[in-house]
Amino acid sequence: MVNLRVVLADDHPFVLIGVRAALELHDGITVVGEASGPASLIELLRTTACDVLITDLTMPEPGAFGEDGLRLIRRVRRDWPSVRIVVLTGLTNAGILRSIMADGVPGVLNKIESMEELAAAVRAAGLGRPYVSKSIRDTLAQAGTGATALASVPRLSPRETEVLGMFMRGLTISEIARKLDRDVRTVSRQKRDAMAKLGVNNDPGLFAFVRAHGMG
Repeated sequence: MVNLRVVLADDHPFVLIGVRAALELHDGITVVGEASGPASLIELLRTTACDVLITDLTMPEPGAFGEDGLRLIRRVRRDWPSVRIVVLTGLTNAGILRSIMADGVPGVLNKIESMEELAAAVRAAGLGRPYVSKSIRDTLAQAGTGATALASVPRLSPRETEVLGMFMRGLTISEIARKLDRDVRTVSRQKRDAMAKLGVNNDPGLFAFVRAHGMG
């Protein structure tokens, strides 16, 4: 039996503990390293040979290193093309999920899935085969698209992009209105319109979408 060397990456310690414990029950799968953020993951991949990377998509990290989300996925695929990636995420935004698969990630699972399904995804990735869990397929189906569809970030107007960028940098709606010399209601509407185009309905979802797509 081929032994698959697996690296885990997640910013939640209990997720790392649970995934490691579950995978160690399966023959032919060996966890060879763990990382708690993008910077530590890149350093680990530089020093540790692995076949499959299991990673969360959004691992916010203080400091200058800003390669979480799809930026991180793209860097791993560029610098370590032989490593197969399985994304284990709690995100349910169909646009983000389509973008993950459009970027060549063979395995995508929701964190609610059983660890048995994760092991199956690791084995499929090791063989170069795609694996999309049922909950992810259901999310994509409800959004009116198949699991292999490609996605692009919806086009925002220049003013919506400006407002969104300032909001992501921590400014309030009132502060943005003062800086741009606009009415607070206008800025609020532009933020709301941008969120509607992106398919998110709350601020946590907005931050997750922007991080995942490298927009912020």
